[in-house]
Amino acid sequence: QVQLVESGGGLVQAGDSPRLSCAASGGTLSSYVMAWFRQAPGKVREFVAAITSIRIISYADSVKGRFTISRDNAKNTAYLQMNSLKAEDTAVYYCAANPTKFSSSSAPSYYNYWGQGTQVTVSS
Repeated sequence: QVQLVESGGGLVQAGDSPRLSCAASGGTLSSYVMAWFRQAPGKVREFVAAITSIRIISYADSVKGRFTISRDNAKNTAYLQMNSLKAEDTAVYYCAANPTKFSSSSAPSYYNYWGQGTQVTVSS
């Protein structure tokens, strides 16, 4: 029932600071645990950031200090602001949600719903 659609990816240069969006439908976003994951070619899907319904936030060490996760419940949208991108940030970025939990997790299996992913390619 829950549907997630990511947007905002594309080809960017090292040092750029794009923002990804995740639009949710089929439920009340304010009650969801939301998360971002990423997966590079030949690698496992890895945790990036998560935010609970009461805005408790966690980040992977690799992005802490550069990325910011947020949510706008009135717009049914979650965001990932990515600053100072590096080549190693290149990956497909996925939005994920769990409508039944109040705490977050870094494990992909914890999340019941996923978007289709948006490619972020960092050049030079």
